[in-house]
Amino acid sequence: MSKCLNQISILGHLGADPETRYLPSGKAVSNIRVATTDRWTDKQSGEAQEQTEWHRVVFFDRLGEIAAEYLRKVSMCYVQGSLRTRKWQDKEGKDQYTTEIIARELILLSKNEGSSEQPQQRPTRTDARRPAA
Repeated sequence: MSKCLNQISILGHLGADPETRYLPSGKAVSNIRVATTDRWTDKQSGEAQEQTEWHRVVFFDRLGEIAAEYLRKVSMCYVQGSLRTRKWQDKEGKDQYTTEIIARELILLSKNEGSSEQPQQRPTRTDARRPAA
């Protein structure tokens, strides 16, 4: 059987505002870093433990524009996409690698500033597979 799946879903907080640039074609590319934190209680000591992982996420085209417009540092979001590893050479000629999430879907989950009750009234779901209107 030759079926494969490369899919990842994360829910976390942004570590900084998105970094957005535009390709010569005019299409947007936005990059963010999202923190996800696992929390558990140590069985032996009974102490609360936590571990935070940082994920690089890349948004292209309209999804990149939406990320640039609506996401801000500490915003909470859900991202679904696929993993991609890039390779390049640094100034000394050494191979460097980075693994990123190429986003296909973004759900904005942040709440209004000053309110812990109601989510912001704005588009909350975008899917990169949908054709542009």
